[in-house]
Amino acid sequence: MAGTLEWQLATVTAVRDETATVRTFTLGLPAWQGHRPGQHVDVRLTAADGYSVERSYSIASEPERAGAIDVTVERIPDGEVSPFLHDVVVPGDRLEVRGPIGGYFVWGASLGGPLLLVAGGSGVVPLMAMIRHRERAGRDVRTRLLFSSRHAEEIIYRAELDELAARNDGFEVVHTLTRSSPPGWTGYTRRIDERMLGEVLAPLGIGPRTYICGPTALVEVAANALVRLGLPPDRVRTERFGPTGT
Repeated sequence: MAGTLEWQLATVTAVRDETATVRTFTLGLPAWQGHRPGQHVDVRLTAADGYSVERSYSIASEPERAGAIDVTVERIPDGEVSPFLHDVVVPGDRLEVRGPIGGYFVWGASLGGPLLLVAGGSGVVPLMAMIRHRERAGRDVRTRLLFSSRHAEEIIYRAELDELAARNDGFEVVHTLTRSSPPGWTGYTRRIDERMLGEVLAPLGIGPRTYICGPTALVEVAANALVRLGLPPDRVRTERFGPTGT
């Protein structure tokens, strides 16, 4: 079995568009040893002349899946890796991957809840692994996701999140749109702030396990606000991820 820091060859088995600029790649990894929700992998691309570049991507899939993981990648126009993944990679291609990596920003159903998740844009990806794990593990941990996106059409995983929330098993999604909102929109229409966080936090009580992932400014605002609202600092875990969603 390959170690977590050894490079493995992954086969791209499926590619799925999440939004116009976000795409999910399913990677088949026969030697995969499993992961914890919230961990990430490194992906390495190597050119014919030997030049190589690496990027880290959070794992979007739940650990209950064997031999494969999903990574969801936002296309950054001037990036070195994401444009190649979006414009060139197709099912059947092979990529170098190592992981899983990270042990701080992780949650498992055995830890219990309640659970508060705060995401900005593509920062929802590691939180989605937690949400999917919660569902697959059959747990009824009370969970609320506060998800900030710029426009409605940029809400990553929207259909799946709506479906999971409709089950009424203790999982709820609260959206906020910061740039534009469609007719009939009933969610928030501003950047995440302390008042919004207080309203989302209230049904969970004062001590939920909290995971915040997104751009640095969003993460800092949310973490500081939640502590001011009375959440113990040791219950708040943060990760900076991606440029969008504020």
